[in-house]
Amino acid sequence: MAELAVVVVNHNAGTFLPGCLSSIHAAAGDLALDVVLVDNASTDGSTEDAERAHPSLRILRNRANRGFAAAANQGVAATSAPLVFLLNPDAEIIGGSLPALVKVAGDRPGAAVLGPLVRNSDGSIQASARKVPDLLESLGHAFLGPFSPDNRFSRAYTMAEWDRSSEREVEWVSGCAMLVRRDAFEAVGGFDEGYFMYVEDVDICTRLRQVGWTVLFSPEVEVVHETGVSARKRSRRLAFEHSRSIYRYFSKYRARGPAVLLKPLVKVAVWLRALLVSRGSRARPSATRTGPRATGQRGRPSG
Repeated sequence: MAELAVVVVNHNAGTFLPGCLSSIHAAAGDLALDVVLVDNASTDGSTEDAERAHPSLRILRNRANRGFAAAANQGVAATSAPLVFLLNPDAEIIGGSLPALVKVAGDRPGAAVLGPLVRNSDGSIQASARKVPDLLESLGHAFLGPFSPDNRFSRAYTMAEWDRSSEREVEWVSGCAMLVRRDAFEAVGGFDEGYFMYVEDVDICTRLRQVGWTVLFSPEVEVVHETGVSARKRSRRLAFEHSRSIYRYFSKYRARGPAVLLKPLVKVAVWLRALLVSRGSRARPSATRTGPRATGQRGRPSG
């Protein structure tokens, strides 16, 4: 029986997928792995390339793009290991090992979710472990974050003063690289499939904390993540998808008591944010393999 299942959800990740899969096997050590690729109707040949490169890879093919939450649940359900590591196809393990991650989980039996250290391709740290913002922080980050990421609301939300050099309990970690304990994950029903993309990670961490589990960040393992590879050609649509997910989360957890009266205001605010972001976004250049992804370097960013 596999000690660890690894689930990768792919949708047109292109040349990033082979690096992701290779990094999983390189980081496995002597751990018994069950690696599953869930393909969400990719059309770029990435899954076929992965199949040729890794003949033992288990592949689940969807005829349509089911979104991350549904496809991740599908992948978890197809495995039986007690721990499951969810890794984006545009992410690679660059430091530490999967056995080390499993050991952290074993040493922290109260943690249902464990997030590793995540870096951008230039070596800087991604704020992959965060707090759940209050309403003021949410609004400040939503409107200022895309244009002025160093504003005080975004800094509070992303816990910017923390250097992420130490293990710490947090309120949520990013689904781009997330270890989950199967019994806890299944007990709360897995990811909420009402989220097509975005915020499903915040949601499941919230539900798990509500029933007494903790969420843990550990720098024991490092991952480099090239943000949003499969989303770049659909940036306008996904700006609105992001806002829809934010509104869903607010409706589930914050719109209670007198706060229910804020639902119309919040709905207008998140859609206005999507409009501003989609209009303000500019075409970005194609992702290239730079920094630690290309060189294997693990140096910490300066400053």
